[in-house]
Amino acid sequence: MPKVTANNVTINYEQQGTGEPLILIPYLAADHACYAFQVAEYAKHFTCISLDLRGTGESDDPGRDYSTETLADDVAAFMQAVSVPRAHVSGLSLGANIGMWLAAKHPDKVQSLSLHGGCQTSDLFIKTILEGWQVMATALNSVPETVIRGIFPWCFTPQLYAARPEFIQALSDFVRSRPAQSLPAFMRQSNAVMAHDASAQLGKISAPTQITVGSVDQICSTRFAVPMKEQIRGAELLIFNGCAHAHIYEQLEEFNGKSLQFLLRHSGAGSGSALPV
Repeated sequence: MPKVTANNVTINYEQQGTGEPLILIPYLAADHACYAFQVAEYAKHFTCISLDLRGTGESDDPGRDYSTETLADDVAAFMQAVSVPRAHVSGLSLGANIGMWLAAKHPDKVQSLSLHGGCQTSDLFIKTILEGWQVMATALNSVPETVIRGIFPWCFTPQLYAARPEFIQALSDFVRSRPAQSLPAFMRQSNAVMAHDASAQLGKISAPTQITVGSVDQICSTRFAVPMKEQIRGAELLIFNGCAHAHIYEQLEEFNGKSLQFLLRHSGAGSGSALPV
C-alpha cells in the first residue's frame, strides 16, 4: 500500500476501482479497511481512496494533540499530495465530522458530501460515553478489546446481537486482525471527538450533502441530524429504521444501494479525476 506525506504526517492509503475519486474517511479507532463492505460496491463506479488517519493503521502518529479540524486539513493536504483536486467525500461518525470541516474549509475540493452518523458538535451525552470508553481502554490496555466490548454495544442493536451472533463475532475477529491503535493515540483521537464543534461551519458547506442516521442511534441521533439538514443548504436526510450508530453495517444492502444512488446522482459534472496508475 502506498504512503504520502501530507500536513507533515505520513499517510497510508489504499486505492480500488475506477472513475471519479471517492475519499472514505474512517471513524474512531478504525483504519482504512473499515469500509470494506462499501468499497466492494462503490469501486464498481468510483476510484475509492481509503486512508488511515494520523495515529491509526499504518499512518504516522506525531504524538501531539489535534482536532477534527486538523484531521480535515490532513485530508485536504493528502488530496493535494496524491493529485486529486476534487472528490466525493464520505465518512461515518468521526469520519463524518471530519467531512464537515473539509467541506466548509476546502469547498473546492468536495464534489459531494456523505455524512453518516455524524454530529455538528459533541454534547455532554457524547462526551460522557467517550470518557467511559477511555476508562475502559485504560483498564484493558487494549484499544481493539475496548472497541469490541465497549464501543460495539453502542453501534449495534440488541436485536442484531440476538439474531446474528456470528456477524458480531466476524466483526470482532476483523477488529482483532487489524493494526491495533495504541492507547495514547486512542486517547488523543477520542479527545478530538469530544472537543469537536463544527456547528458554525455548516452554513459554509456548498457541496450536495446526504445525511444518514439510524433511527435508534443514541450517539448521533436525529437530535443532530435534523438540525444539520436545516443548516446545510439542500441537504438530504435519510433515516434507517431499526438501526443504531453503525447503520452502514446493520442494513448493509439498503445502505450501500441508497448511498451509492446519491453518489451517482452527483457524479459526472465535477472536475475530479482518478488517481494516475
